[in-house]
Amino acid sequence: MRNTASRRSAIFAALAIVSTTALLTACGTASGPGGDDGGLPTELGDFEGSVSILAWPGYVEDGSNDPAVDWVSGFEDETGCMVDAQAYGTSDEAVNLVRSGGYDVVAASGDATLRLIAAGDVAAVNTDLIPSYDGVFDFLKEQEWNSVDGQSYGVPHGYGANLLLYNTEVVNPAPTSWDVVFDGASAYSGKITAYDSPIYIADAAVYLMAHQPELGIENPYALDEEQFQAAVDLLKAQREHVGEYWSDYLKEIQAFQTGDSVAGTTWQVIQNVLEGEGATTAVVLPEEGATGWSDTWMITSDAENPNCAYAWLDWIASPEVNAQATAYFGEAPSSEAACDFRDDCEAYHAGDEEYASQIWYWTTPIADCVDGRTDVECVDYAAWTEAWSEIKG
Repeated sequence: MRNTASRRSAIFAALAIVSTTALLTACGTASGPGGDDGGLPTELGDFEGSVSILAWPGYVEDGSNDPAVDWVSGFEDETGCMVDAQAYGTSDEAVNLVRSGGYDVVAASGDATLRLIAAGDVAAVNTDLIPSYDGVFDFLKEQEWNSVDGQSYGVPHGYGANLLLYNTEVVNPAPTSWDVVFDGASAYSGKITAYDSPIYIADAAVYLMAHQPELGIENPYALDEEQFQAAVDLLKAQREHVGEYWSDYLKEIQAFQTGDSVAGTTWQVIQNVLEGEGATTAVVLPEEGATGWSDTWMITSDAENPNCAYAWLDWIASPEVNAQATAYFGEAPSSEAACDFRDDCEAYHAGDEEYASQIWYWTTPIADCVDGRTDVECVDYAAWTEAWSEIKG
């Protein structure tokens, strides 16, 4: 699971629009998808017999961890594409592994996707060759973290919000704002927790959007120097009240069970576990909104098995399989049809566009401001990483 995802980012180049012709190197070959003059493929060729997949733990289960959890065997039986899967622990690790070569498919979060696209590490995809794509929620398609100029670079998988978790017996009244972990954190000093990642700077930016509108923040991943410094200052002030930064979800569960933490950012799956064990906790999507994630299945630009790669993207987005995979991981599925195979979609607000509209999905900060501004340069993720080290001290 996302239990070790610290998401420290390496230095990356500013986003450059890479042509789809250059990206899909397998296109037009005898074994690869057929295309038009080397552009996007228009039809698939024969399956190559194998596919190499890089993904978060829990995304590619074949029954070896739990005999009851297996959505790989059916794919292998149906396509003849034998799956070779490797798990990674952080987005940085994923980016580095993709660049080392040898992978056909990668499941990437929004703090990695633009880096992969910018460097030409992943290929634009023809979604017409992925029937399951039609059923994916529209609000997950062609977003700034999975497309460029309207061209899709993959298939959405699951999504979720970074929620506010609190101890109902300690935090009173029940919070409706992130204020409890920022400006009001002193009331619970030493027992505030925060996600351990440079991308958490965006959480501070979301709070500032509502509480310091004069800063003019329109997108928490598009911060100019003044806006960025304001977010950093807020997190430095928060630091003295943070008892622990977490990246391992099991450790956050334990901290709330013992009372070492009483308020902080979390995922719905963590609250589900705590609730199941009788903990006095609750979660809320605060009035300011929240950051979150929407992961994308992408095909590498040097995929040796592009036909099997396309088959996997269609398979993992199909309703029953997507339901299995996202339920196991603890996130909302990518389609309404997937909810026919789950009984907890309501808890994850699956398909609720109003709820989803309050989520700022992880997007790699780059110098070319993703909010559309061209008169300023935004702070890129390399600087976010450096600042995060300063914040934590």
